[in-house]
Amino acid sequence: MAVKLNPNKKIVDMIKEGLKKTGGYCPCRTERTDDTKCMCKEFKDQIKDPKFEGYCHCMLYYKTID
Repeated sequence: MAVKLNPNKKIVDMIKEGLKKTGGYCPCRTERTDDTKCMCKEFKDQIKDPKFEGYCHCMLYYKTID
């Protein structure tokens, strides 16, 4: 298993800029809670699933199964 940044630099730059504006909260969510602080709870839970492979909600990170 590996978690990597999205290979699309444009998306990564856009999401990182959004994270700066929101104080580290997922820029794709309107709610600002501990669960939406990057790396969000949703993706952390997905990482724990050995069968999950894919992007986090905002597409900043990608988990591979390898």
